[in-house]
Amino acid sequence: MSTDPWGRPSSDDLRRIQETFDRDVGPNVRAAERLDLAVPAEIRTQRGNTIEAITREISRTGIGLLHRGAINMEEVYVKMASETREFYYRVQIEWCMPCDNGMFLSGGRFLPVQDQKA
Repeated sequence: MSTDPWGRPSSDDLRRIQETFDRDVGPNVRAAERLDLAVPAEIRTQRGNTIEAITREISRTGIGLLHRGAINMEEVYVKMASETREFYYRVQIEWCMPCDNGMFLSGGRFLPVQDQKA
Protein backbone atom coordinates (compact mmCIF):
# COMPACT_ATOMS: atom_id res chain seq x y z
CA MET A 1 0.00 0.00 0.00
CA SER A 2 1.21 3.50 -0.83
CA THR A 3 2.30 5.71 2.08
CA ASP A 4 0.72 8.80 0.49
CA PRO A 5 -2.89 8.92 1.75
CA TRP A 6 -3.98 10.60 -1.50
CA GLY A 7 -1.67 8.72 -3.88
CA ARG A 8 -2.78 6.41 -6.65
CA PRO A 9 -3.73 2.93 -5.45
CA SER A 10 -1.39 0.23 -6.71
CA SER A 11 -2.22 -2.90 -8.68
CA ASP A 12 -1.65 -4.84 -5.45
CA ASP A 13 -4.23 -2.64 -3.68
CA LEU A 14 -6.70 -3.39 -6.48
CA ARG A 15 -6.05 -7.13 -6.32
CA ARG A 16 -6.53 -7.19 -2.52
CA ILE A 17 -9.80 -5.27 -2.77
CA GLN A 18 -11.09 -7.51 -5.56
CA GLU A 19 -10.34 -10.55 -3.42
CA THR A 20 -12.47 -9.15 -0.56
CA PHE A 21 -15.73 -9.04 -2.47
CA ASP A 22 -17.48 -11.83 -4.30
CA ARG A 23 -17.43 -11.12 -8.04
CA ASP A 24 -19.87 -13.98 -8.75
CA VAL A 25 -22.95 -12.62 -7.01
CA GLY A 26 -25.34 -13.58 -9.77
CA PRO A 27 -25.93 -13.25 -13.48
CA ASN A 28 -24.37 -10.30 -15.28
CA VAL A 29 -27.35 -8.13 -16.22
CA ARG A 30 -25.31 -5.44 -17.92
CA ALA A 31 -25.87 -4.73 -21.59
CA ALA A 32 -22.14 -4.52 -22.39
CA GLU A 33 -19.42 -7.03 -21.58
CA ARG A 34 -16.92 -5.83 -18.99
CA LEU A 35 -13.19 -6.41 -19.35
CA ASP A 36 -10.74 -6.35 -16.44
CA LEU A 37 -8.34 -3.46 -16.99
CA ALA A 38 -5.89 -2.19 -14.36
CA VAL A 39 -4.11 0.91 -15.67
CA PRO A 40 -3.24 4.25 -14.04
CA ALA A 41 -5.85 6.96 -14.51
CA GLU A 42 -6.63 10.48 -13.33
CA ILE A 43 -10.09 11.76 -12.46
CA ARG A 44 -10.66 15.52 -12.87
CA THR A 45 -13.74 16.73 -11.00
CA GLN A 46 -16.02 19.67 -11.79
CA ARG A 47 -14.16 21.69 -9.15
CA GLY A 48 -10.86 21.06 -10.93
CA ASN A 49 -9.45 18.58 -8.41
CA THR A 50 -7.35 15.74 -9.79
CA ILE A 51 -7.67 12.35 -8.12
CA GLU A 52 -5.14 9.63 -8.85
CA ALA A 53 -6.87 6.34 -9.64
CA ILE A 54 -6.47 2.93 -11.20
CA THR A 55 -9.05 1.43 -13.52
CA ARG A 56 -10.77 -1.82 -12.47
CA GLU A 57 -12.76 -2.67 -15.54
CA ILE A 58 -14.06 -1.11 -18.72
CA SER A 59 -16.85 -1.74 -21.21
CA ARG A 60 -18.29 -0.02 -24.26
CA THR A 61 -20.57 1.97 -21.99
CA GLY A 62 -18.64 2.65 -18.80
CA ILE A 63 -15.68 2.29 -16.48
CA GLY A 64 -14.93 1.12 -12.93
CA LEU A 65 -12.31 2.89 -10.83
CA LEU A 66 -10.42 2.52 -7.54
CA HIS A 67 -9.16 5.67 -5.80
CA ARG A 68 -8.57 7.27 -2.42
CA GLY A 69 -11.27 9.61 -1.18
CA ALA A 70 -14.92 9.87 -2.19
CA ILE A 71 -16.04 11.57 -5.39
CA ASN A 72 -19.42 13.13 -6.10
CA MET A 73 -21.97 11.72 -8.51
CA GLU A 74 -21.20 14.22 -11.25
CA GLU A 75 -19.65 14.52 -14.67
CA VAL A 76 -15.87 14.08 -14.53
CA TYR A 77 -13.03 13.68 -16.99
CA VAL A 78 -10.98 10.50 -16.83
CA LYS A 79 -7.51 10.48 -18.37
CA MET A 80 -5.66 7.28 -19.21
CA ALA A 81 -2.29 7.23 -20.94
CA SER A 82 -0.30 4.77 -23.00
CA GLU A 83 3.36 5.17 -23.88
CA THR A 84 2.46 7.15 -26.98
CA ARG A 85 -0.94 8.80 -26.35
CA GLU A 86 -3.29 10.17 -23.75
CA PHE A 87 -6.98 9.31 -23.79
CA TYR A 88 -9.66 11.56 -22.25
CA TYR A 89 -13.19 10.44 -21.50
CA ARG A 90 -16.25 12.28 -20.21
CA VAL A 91 -17.80 10.09 -17.52
CA GLN A 92 -20.94 10.47 -15.42
CA ILE A 93 -20.10 8.96 -12.02
CA GLU A 94 -23.12 6.84 -11.07
CA TRP A 95 -21.95 5.46 -7.72
CA CYS A 96 -19.08 5.62 -5.23
CA MET A 97 -18.65 3.40 -2.18
CA PRO A 98 -15.96 3.00 0.48
CA CYS A 99 -13.84 -0.12 0.68
CA ASP A 100 -10.61 -0.98 2.55
CA ASN A 101 -7.85 1.39 3.72
CA GLY A 102 -9.56 4.68 2.86
CA MET A 103 -10.06 3.66 -0.75
CA PHE A 104 -13.26 3.92 -2.77
CA LEU A 105 -14.73 1.99 -5.67
CA SER A 106 -16.70 4.00 -8.20
CA GLY A 107 -18.35 3.44 -11.52
CA GLY A 108 -19.60 5.64 -14.28
CA ARG A 109 -20.97 5.67 -17.78
CA PHE A 110 -19.27 7.25 -20.74
CA LEU A 111 -20.83 10.45 -22.06
CA PRO A 112 -20.76 11.59 -25.69
CA VAL A 113 -17.80 13.70 -26.73
CA GLN A 114 -18.61 17.41 -26.88
CA ASP A 115 -17.51 19.54 -29.80
CA GLN A 116 -14.57 21.76 -28.87
CA LYS A 117 -15.62 25.17 -30.23
CA ALA A 118 -13.49 28.16 -29.32
